[in-house]
Amino acid sequence: MVVFPPTTPQEAIALILYVITSHTFITIVVFPGFIHLTLVVMFLTWYERKLLARIQLRIGPLYAGGPGGILQPIADGVKLIFKEVMIPYKADKPLFLGIPLMLVLFAALPFAVIPFGQHWVIANLDVGLVFLFAMTSLFPSLILVFAWASNSKFPFLGGLRSLFQQVAYEIPMWVSALSVVMLAGSLNLTNIVEAQSKIWFIIPAFLSFIVFFIAIMAELERLPFDLPEAEPELVAGWFTESSGAVFMVIFLGLYMKVYLMSSLVTVLFLGGWMGPAFLPQPVWFILKTLIVATFMIIPRGVYPRLRVDMLIKTGWTRLLIIALANVFLTILLINSGLLSAWGI
Repeated sequence: MVVFPPTTPQEAIALILYVITSHTFITIVVFPGFIHLTLVVMFLTWYERKLLARIQLRIGPLYAGGPGGILQPIADGVKLIFKEVMIPYKADKPLFLGIPLMLVLFAALPFAVIPFGQHWVIANLDVGLVFLFAMTSLFPSLILVFAWASNSKFPFLGGLRSLFQQVAYEIPMWVSALSVVMLAGSLNLTNIVEAQSKIWFIIPAFLSFIVFFIAIMAELERLPFDLPEAEPELVAGWFTESSGAVFMVIFLGLYMKVYLMSSLVTVLFLGGWMGPAFLPQPVWFILKTLIVATFMIIPRGVYPRLRVDMLIKTGWTRLLIIALANVFLTILLINSGLLSAWGI
């Protein structure tokens, strides 16, 4: 029997064992919590290098240990931890050191509403999609503050580009997600997955899927939308002055966000954890998410970078118009009764 507050060492040990073996503790700390996120981020950094190496006829990580250099992320982490953190002259030190941690926090928090299975979600919020968009929409503002805190012109220009880029992609992204909300009749991510038990929403909302995928590529600042980094113009963009552990924490947040947005695509359009019963629900979810992440990585080795004016024009003309058109198409499908034949 667990007693709280404990009065003896035996009761304290029983309480600790009860906490660390509880479903709540496991979901928050282990899976789908922070340990799981960190391991997936490490895998993604290795996987991206290997995939791009194959596209460009190279080898990729090889000599850091393990088969195929799988331990390269650990070697990189150890190297960055022991490197000196260089703080620019007259930089705002509290913001310069604090914003990277906030980036990781705002990348990890939305995973609380991502359902990896029917019983594998930390917080099953009725407005889970709104919560997720609210967290991710703060990223460009945090990036701009970090760039300003660096007291360097190149990071500041990259931070401004990140904020301008948000203007181009955010409205089309939200409008494209609206079609899914209309089909599911809910903002709860678990309900959205369950509404796809007969057919995945990528079929009736294919145009929304295309717009949403392009928009989140801009959200993630992945090629061809990596304008805030733009090495030939801005050295390394908004994180030019970062080094050591600061650089490591920033990239932890960025790759965690890649995994987050890949998970969101899986939830909204690919049926979430749905799959044949011979594999557990979380396994299906992670497999689908990694496939989405693969298609996010490939453009980095294929496409050139767009100009800022091209991105804004594309976002506010083509993407927004297509997203709005799909909303009206969804309304027609719902009112015509065609979706009832698909079990929606």
